Order: sequence, then structure tokens, then C-alpha cells
Amino acid sequence: MSDYTTARRMMVDCQLRPSDVTDREVLDAMLEIPRERFVPAALASVAYLDRDLPVDPKRALLKPMVMARMIQAADIRTRDRVLDVACGTGYSSAILARLAAAVTALDDDAERSHRCGDTLAQLGAGKVTAVCGPLDAGWPAGAPYDVILVNGACETEPRGLIGQLGEGGRLVAVMGTGPDGKATLFRKDRGEVGSRTLFDAAAPALPVFAKAPAFVF
Repeated sequence: MSDYTTARRMMVDCQLRPSDVTDREVLDAMLEIPRERFVPAALASVAYLDRDLPVDPKRALLKPMVMARMIQAADIRTRDRVLDVACGTGYSSAILARLAAAVTALDDDAERSHRCGDTLAQLGAGKVTAVCGPLDAGWPAGAPYDVILVNGACETEPRGLIGQLGEGGRLVAVMGTGPDGKATLFRKDRGEVGSRTLFDAAAPALPVFAKAPAFVF
């Protein structure tokens, strides 16, 4: 058993299970996907620590517990079509591909998106399509989506993304920055969108979903 395999098992047993991640398919996906492949080589040795990990100066992987709980809350089914927003190098997309019918991996940096596509192809994640574009615009060409995962913290509701949910669709994001962040589930039912708080969660902020600066006289 490799050191990474051992670290992956420790992540699941010591971070995810004690944090109420109970969905067998989510746990199996987190056990299988090599998180170390999605971070810079210098960070591979700490890929399974309980923390956010930068993949470059503008993007980070969510800590495993937060990502797993958000994915679990989305209640992904095998027929679902998923939009993975701010996917970075594609770790979350690889997890989602184990659960859903198809995943669109969206990032706003062409080099990062290219790396995402290459890494996922090397791992045989054929259900994922890597695309590049503004995060707040989503990816209308693939809408409507059954699930949208936002990999980061939003100060304002991602209304453009919510508008791309199909009937019964779910969007999961961290609302609020810093220690005040809350993982939140949005759901569209009968054309109306409601939301509920899931758990306290801190995540790297996504500037495109920041509040407009207040005008000061």
C-alpha cells in the first residue's frame, strides 16, 4: 500500500466519517481519487491534510471535509448532469464524475482549465468536459443542470448560476467569507428557489461573487 493510499484512507476515516459524511458512494470516490495529482508537486505530501490547498495564486482545493459534505448534501444521482464551478485543476470534478452522468468543469483561467482537462483525461474521467469562461455566467450551453457545485465562498447569491438549475435542481456553495461562512443548499422546486444552511464552513473567497464596495461620502 502506497503512502498516498494510506493518507487517503486516513482522510476518510479521520476527517470525513467523524464529520457526518456517511454516503457510501461519496466515501468511495474520495478513497479512490488521487488528490495529490491535483496540487503542485511541492504540496503533494500534504494533499490529504484537513485544510484548503492552493493550486495557484488564485485558486485552491476546498478542504476534504467541506467538499465531501457539500457533495453529499447535493444528493447526486447517477442520471444527474452537474456543473462544477471554479473547478481549479479538477479534483472536485473527478469526485463528481464518480457519482453523476456528466460533469461540466468550469474555470475562468485557460491554463488552469487546460491542466484540469489533461489531468482528468490521464485518470480516465471521461464523463467530464473542461470549459473556460466567467464563473458567474456559468455554462449556459449545458443548462439546465441537476446539480451545481461552487468551489469557494460567495458574498452574494450566485443568481446567474441558480438560473441554470433545472426543476428539482440543487446548488451548493459557501455563503459568506471567513469564520462567518455557511455551506448553503439552494433548491429549485416548481419554479421557486429556496435555501437552507447546512453547516459552518470557511472557504477561499471567489472575487466574482463579492459584494460591490459600498459608496462612502
